[in-house]
Order: sequence, then structure tokens, then C-alpha cells
Amino acid sequence: MKRRAIQYTIRDVPHAVDRALRRRAREEQKSLNQTLVESVERGLGLEASPTIYRKLDFIAGTWIEDPEFDAALAEQDIVDEAEWR
Repeated sequence: MKRRAIQYTIRDVPHAVDRALRRRAREEQKSLNQTLVESVERGLGLEASPTIYRKLDFIAGTWIEDPEFDAALAEQDIVDEAEWR
């Protein structure tokens, strides 16, 4: 026999958390409730299986300019003509 789920009322949810939950629900085409329950399960380590990401949308727009990284990449583009022949 399946146990009946418990209902919660959550108050004082920070605006940033609300926006993130609503964005994720919209992106995953799920209800806000389902998204919230899954987020709590993940946070508590109770998810049945690990999340498999098939898109990289979650990292879009997170690039941080780093001059040292750019310099390291530029060094890789230098061709040593003596070794190339």
C-alpha cells in the first residue's frame, strides 16, 4: 500500500530561490511543486538516480573573464617553426 504524501506550506522563500525554482520548472517543463520536491530530494541526497544533464544550458552565461587563462590559450597557438618542419 502506497503511503499518502505529506503537504507542506513554505513561507519566507527568498526571491532568488523563487526565481531559480520557477526558471528550472519552466526549462524542464515540470510543475513548480514537482521541481521543488525534486530539488529538496537532491539537496538531502534522496534522489533515486543522479541527474544526467544532456544540455549545457545550466552553464550558459557563466563565463568569467580571466586574462591569465586567455594568455595561456594564446601560448598554445604559437607555432615553433623549427619543430614544425
